[in-house]
Amino acid sequence: MVDRNEPTTGFGDAADSGHVMIFAPTPLLTVTIDQPSDAPELHLHPGGQGVWQARMVLSLGVDVVLCAALGGEVGQVLEPLLVSEGVDLKVVARDSGGTGGYVHDRREGTRREVVDVTGQPLSRHELDELYNLALGEGLRAPVSVLSGPNHPSLVPADLYRRFAADLGANGGRVVVDLCGEHLTAVLESGVFFLKVSHEELLADGRADGDDEEQLTRAMYDLHASGAENVVVSRADKPALALVDGEVFEVLMPRLEAADPRGAGDSMTAGVAAVVARGGDVRTAIRTGAAAGALNVTRHGLGTGRLDSINGLVDRVKLEPAGSRPQERTTPDELAQRAGGR
Repeated sequence: MVDRNEPTTGFGDAADSGHVMIFAPTPLLTVTIDQPSDAPELHLHPGGQGVWQARMVLSLGVDVVLCAALGGEVGQVLEPLLVSEGVDLKVVARDSGGTGGYVHDRREGTRREVVDVTGQPLSRHELDELYNLALGEGLRAPVSVLSGPNHPSLVPADLYRRFAADLGANGGRVVVDLCGEHLTAVLESGVFFLKVSHEELLADGRADGDDEEQLTRAMYDLHASGAENVVVSRADKPALALVDGEVFEVLMPRLEAADPRGAGDSMTAGVAAVVARGGDVRTAIRTGAAAGALNVTRHGLGTGRLDSINGLVDRVKLEPAGSRPQERTTPDELAQRAGGR
């Protein structure tokens, strides 16, 4: 019998050359004002869900091909910053400009938004070019992460449906952290791994409440709709994972957060990195949980030391849901109730 909580072999091994393709259609230019000492500091970085995911995959020692669309003055600044991250950058130039960004002021210890520029929707020509570019790269990668646009209006949901269908039909494993109509679209085609927050499930009407029973029902529904494996994050509570038809709580030590943003993206990235190297799903989830937990102890989104993540993985446990004394409903009962909806 395989130990569900067996220690990871770690990314320090030479291992194979698996890499991850990340579809990041609308990256952002992020400007953060900070003041850790007497003088203020200005931090300029590329950002957005796909970029933060790529940063963590690279932290885990796995190569990344990042496919994005860039345009205008912001795009000109972003391109060399993205290259400096260490990704293999593939770019479609936007004729219409439209690349977005934000300015945050963190001098008082918490983030205060100064300005948020969403950017402009991609044109039909830009969408076609980006789709062809990313599809070609995705077909060469064992794992593809389809990251969400900066705003749902920027990239149509049907493009994600097509992407998941074409990659899956050709043997690729698709990993997503999406919600709303974009999640509905990829489920139609099927995905290997889905990460979603309980807040997103409630907002989308996929869960009737935030207790474990309601979220478990939602996970089985997502599985029936096309997600092979599902993880639901629950803020300060243990995440729930549905793997091979069984529901687990993802238990790990509590760490004090310096910046709570970015934990979900780091978790998704950790899963993609392990699977790209041929690891099993349970180890991937535990590694993703460790990456997400470590990320919140830092101020940089999608960052973390490989040795620290590897050290934390052994402390992450997958415990069958409902096994603790205060739980009265068993996983089998929850599955039966979900099936009867």
